[in-house]
Amino acid sequence: MAFKKITEQPSLYNDLEKKSVSELLFDINSEDQKVALAVRETIPQIEKLVEGIVERMKKGGRIFYLGAGTSGRLGVLDASEIPPTYGMPQGKVIGLIAGGDKALRNPIEAAEDNPERSWEELTAHNIGELDVVIGIAASGTTPYVIGALEKARALGILTAAISCNPDAPVCKAAEIAIEPIVGPEFVTGSTRMKSGTAQKLVLNMITTTTMIKLGRVKGNKMVNMQLTNKKLVDRGTRMIVEETGLDYETAKALLLEHGSVKKAVDAFRGKE
Repeated sequence: MAFKKITEQPSLYNDLEKKSVSELLFDINSEDQKVALAVRETIPQIEKLVEGIVERMKKGGRIFYLGAGTSGRLGVLDASEIPPTYGMPQGKVIGLIAGGDKALRNPIEAAEDNPERSWEELTAHNIGELDVVIGIAASGTTPYVIGALEKARALGILTAAISCNPDAPVCKAAEIAIEPIVGPEFVTGSTRMKSGTAQKLVLNMITTTTMIKLGRVKGNKMVNMQLTNKKLVDRGTRMIVEETGLDYETAKALLLEHGSVKKAVDAFRGKE
């Protein structure tokens, strides 16, 4: 099948500037409803990737996200939320964006066009066979992402790519291709919209499922979350109350002593 840039095709809507605010909002929402269904079609590929990730992370492996622009920012966002949410050590899920951290807020001209830079950055992190490299590129043509995927795959490192175009070059460079085809954007070519939403959903699915399978969730609760603010201390305290039957203040003291819900509950049960 020939490569088609569906993400760049004309919007299904026209004369946007003539629409009312209400019409614009309802039309955007109508398009957004297509995203979850497109992601659902990719679950078999996501499943294969997650199984590979869990197997490797149990042996000390890491996840590396690579992307440029919106795609890169989404990878960095997902990676940065894993330590506080699941208590994972820093550096187990790493997001790399073309142009470095400055590109999180400001566009860096031509940074995504360098296919060598991404591999240099992975090498600086001592990339190895237990690691997993996931390229994120809505259009599927980003040299920064493709270059690293090709080198990693050639060395036997598990690779995956997330693109919203079928048969994109970035997906051909990876072992596992995740392709949620969301169709043309509401504003032609604005892949920060449906494509970005699809990528965020896929990243949520990858890391959430991985963390659950690594034992970072008990029942349906984030028992390893970091206690970084009063809201999270309160949430953790209430988890302990529910799990143990302790009064609130005793549970809170136990949580603060041990640093996580899981450790606090384990300590309590060891005293029973």
